[in-house]
Amino acid sequence: MALSSLALSKAKPREKPYKLADGHGLYLLITPQGGRYWRMNYRFGGKAKTMAMGVFPLITLAEAREKREAARRLLAAGSDPAATRKEAEALEAFEATTGFRTVAEEWLAKREREGLGAVTLGKVKWLLEFAYPSLGNRKISEITSMELLAVLRQVEGRGRHETARRLRSVCGRVFRYAIATGRAEHDLSANLRDALTTPKVKHLAAITNSQQVGPLMRAIETFDGHAVTRAALRLAPHVFVRPGELRHAEWAEIDFGKALWCIPAEKMKMRRPHRVPLSRQSLAIFSSIREITGTGKFVFPGFQSLKRPMSENALNGALRRLGYSGDVDRRAKRTPLAG
Repeated sequence: MALSSLALSKAKPREKPYKLADGHGLYLLITPQGGRYWRMNYRFGGKAKTMAMGVFPLITLAEAREKREAARRLLAAGSDPAATRKEAEALEAFEATTGFRTVAEEWLAKREREGLGAVTLGKVKWLLEFAYPSLGNRKISEITSMELLAVLRQVEGRGRHETARRLRSVCGRVFRYAIATGRAEHDLSANLRDALTTPKVKHLAAITNSQQVGPLMRAIETFDGHAVTRAALRLAPHVFVRPGELRHAEWAEIDFGKALWCIPAEKMKMRRPHRVPLSRQSLAIFSSIREITGTGKFVFPGFQSLKRPMSENALNGALRRLGYSGDVDRRAKRTPLAG
């Protein structure tokens, strides 16, 4: 006998679960706790199966019957209703992950797990923010080359040619990740390689003439500024590390017995630990500055606090005082030096 809305409203929980049948396998299961669940029993491939149809009254009697009839049509066509629904749900879940922003954030999370530095991650996230307003909610497989080019042109229009070039590169990595995970078929950025304005290359200031190294070394020895800055300037030519790695040097990383400076991976651009052999001159510089900063964490702390490293402007400012800057001083005939 078919159910009625009145019968459903009067149904009360009992000590044991019981069913109210509606016909063609559809019934309402009522639990002792008061739960009311639509279910449908059917046979497929010679096996008895049960499929959930939702919760009453969120799913009404009429809606439950519609679901039952849809399931019967699938059975008549030779398909398993439960399996078909699972496939549809899986496809819907997959489709929810195909937006450009979703794919980009997933790729960023992967790169973070792989050890990409926080600073680099921040730069990549900043670049992608240029693309999100136009492409963020677009299905990544449906984005066209012209859409991506329009985003890059907007960045170029602000005079940021290098930013546009880097954004194209980052978007290419996102597209390639989408290809690898089955959500896209083409890397659109590859088609735009020659479409952007090539930025003018501006080389960092650097000495390229070996005859000018001696004057620089002698100038450093005459530096009469802060002792910590002077020690950092003197040490730099002996260790050949990046300025940031030099400024963030910690006493715990210096092994005087082995004459070795062990820089941990998280401080390195390539996220790999780096060992710097220390010459006797380097050890002498470290020993001299240890009398001043050895009680703190950093070898070259800031002027305001021993708990923070020296600022990058400290070294650059010292070099400018010595006559070395980003501009060629023709009177002194000195070539700029990278700070």
